[in-house]
Amino acid sequence: MDMQAITYEFGGKSFTGYLADGSRGKPTAGVLVAHEGGGMTGHPRQRAQMLAELGYVAFAMDTFGYPIESREQAMATITGLMGDLPTLQGRARTALEVLRAQPNVDAARTAAIGFCFGGTTVLELARSGADVPCVIGFHSGLGTSTPAAKGAIKGKVMVCLGSEDPIISAADREAFVGEMSAAGADWQMMLLGGVGHSFTNREVDAMGLPGFRYDETADHRTWRAMRGLFDETLGPVG
Repeated sequence: MDMQAITYEFGGKSFTGYLADGSRGKPTAGVLVAHEGGGMTGHPRQRAQMLAELGYVAFAMDTFGYPIESREQAMATITGLMGDLPTLQGRARTALEVLRAQPNVDAARTAAIGFCFGGTTVLELARSGADVPCVIGFHSGLGTSTPAAKGAIKGKVMVCLGSEDPIISAADREAFVGEMSAAGADWQMMLLGGVGHSFTNREVDAMGLPGFRYDETADHRTWRAMRGLFDETLGPVG
């Protein structure tokens, strides 16, 4: 499926995301896709294509505005954005509006999903009070310097995590549970036994990072869980 590159701006900075339109010319739900700390690799674009094949219009947002060329650059970029949550939230909100502006998207039926730092991104979108029916984070970073205020999260929240993730600890999960509960959010956590970080990304094994590995079973299970939440919150596609 051909993807359309869309350039947009926020805060005086230019970003380029990729749109995959599976609507077949009929109004349908839209899904925002947020990439990992490695930036706009093939993985988020592939996920946007997979969503389009299901009948959604999917937009792989550009969170950084430039390519990532090293792990050190990625960590510095992530650290900077985590220290400036209004900017991270604003970039996500702007990308969401780009998606909602597409002619075949039913703007009232839009979800956001993200992988690793992209999961953090869509959680911050929810914390900011964005009116999205659901957000889903896969091997998502959970921490924030500004926990959600009570009643701020308007949609349903799902996070899918591996029990052996070296980045997301049991303490991180417990803190997230406390935050979501205090905020009165409709949330769920899918914890996959024996699974590490980046379990949805087939390319991660080549990096050789301890605890980072693709897991086909976890990938398929969490994708089905996502589709179930979409059915519940977005209704039928097309």
